[in-house]
Amino acid sequence: MSENPANKGPALAENEGAFTKFLRATEIDSRLLGMVGALLLIWIGFHLYGGLVKGFAAFLTPRNLWNLSVQTASIGVMATGMVLVIVTRHIDLSVGSVLGFCAMFMAIMQVWILPDILGLGHPMIWVIAVLSGILVGAIIGAFHGYLIAYLGIPAFIVTLGGLLVWRGAAFMLARGETISPVDQTFAKLGGGPYGAIGETASWMVGILACIGILFSLWQSRRQRLRFQFPTRPMWAEAFLAIVGCSLVIGFVLLVNSHPWPKGIVKKEIAAGNLEPGTDLFISHGFAIPVLIMLGVGIAMTFLATRTRFGRYVFAIGGNPEAAELAGINVRWVTLKIFALMGALTGLSAVIASARLNSATNALGTFDELYVIAAAVIGGTSLAGGLGTIYGAILGAVVMQSLQTGMVLIGFDAAIQQMVVGTVLVLAVFLDTLYRRRSN
Repeated sequence: MSENPANKGPALAENEGAFTKFLRATEIDSRLLGMVGALLLIWIGFHLYGGLVKGFAAFLTPRNLWNLSVQTASIGVMATGMVLVIVTRHIDLSVGSVLGFCAMFMAIMQVWILPDILGLGHPMIWVIAVLSGILVGAIIGAFHGYLIAYLGIPAFIVTLGGLLVWRGAAFMLARGETISPVDQTFAKLGGGPYGAIGETASWMVGILACIGILFSLWQSRRQRLRFQFPTRPMWAEAFLAIVGCSLVIGFVLLVNSHPWPKGIVKKEIAAGNLEPGTDLFISHGFAIPVLIMLGVGIAMTFLATRTRFGRYVFAIGGNPEAAELAGINVRWVTLKIFALMGALTGLSAVIASARLNSATNALGTFDELYVIAAAVIGGTSLAGGLGTIYGAILGAVVMQSLQTGMVLIGFDAAIQQMVVGTVLVLAVFLDTLYRRRSN
């Protein structure tokens, strides 16, 4: 068992380096810093490679980074649920196929069924489609959870079977056809010029986020003082507040730096939707899929760290037998975890099909690998009991950055798959080293 450095007395504190003291005071996870450092290296490396070798440096541009954030949303949403699955020592290999099935189900509802019932263009079509997709995903996830928790079938086998079953079911739903176009309002949930909130609303979101950061730091310090727990130094609190708000403001500036295509602006002026003489620079602002991902991340973080359910999840991951003896209904919690994973997969299907403006049988192919890789890269241990939601989202950004960068510099699909596989193995290896060092 590892010994807590904090209990080794003043002698260790005196021998600690300045950086170690800084991490201890601010309570910043060293693995988080490692991920951020790796992400920056990926970004800078692709940008310099594009400029020096290909003759164009297109990675670190507002347009590419805005698109990168949108492309990350679907994987990021599912990765937050995969954290809880892996923390409890399970795995879900079916999420890509379930996403394809949910997307196909929602497309059929919008194109073939609801218009005949409610009328073409009815404002409730997209609402019913979204809710039905999430519900179908939750039902599928609950079914998987029942097989795993109550029938004792290993999660690997259940979800591997689900990978095949739901991909085939998606094909059978529409006989392999591509179903499009989806409802116009539904399509906005996928991003694009019409699927973003604009400059003013983005600044409002940024201001609210900064207020939330400051309130969270104040509330945390207040709770620590209330229960007489150790508190961070005031300089550390100020540092975290400044860094957090600076990142938010920087993100707002970035998304507001990406304008609508001039052709779309001119088209809107010609159609009378914009006043003649309107400035051709109209900011996208935050894309709706990105806001969905951030909202899910906040909600899942609260669920994992501030609720009884979250404590049960990590207790089961730490020691399932001890959790059972402590009175936790492990089977019921497991079923709920997989149901939640299914619901998040349904939500990701909304983002993915809306962005594509259609549903195809191939939608979500290989997504299970990217979701698992994102969770593991983000610090979720395959041994169970350890993982963070924000780490999984950051891991999704890393995975999508690799994909986007390789596409920009012209790597073919074979090399992309090789790189993704190598990164996944490396992430698991680093996790193993980290656990050995911790023990």
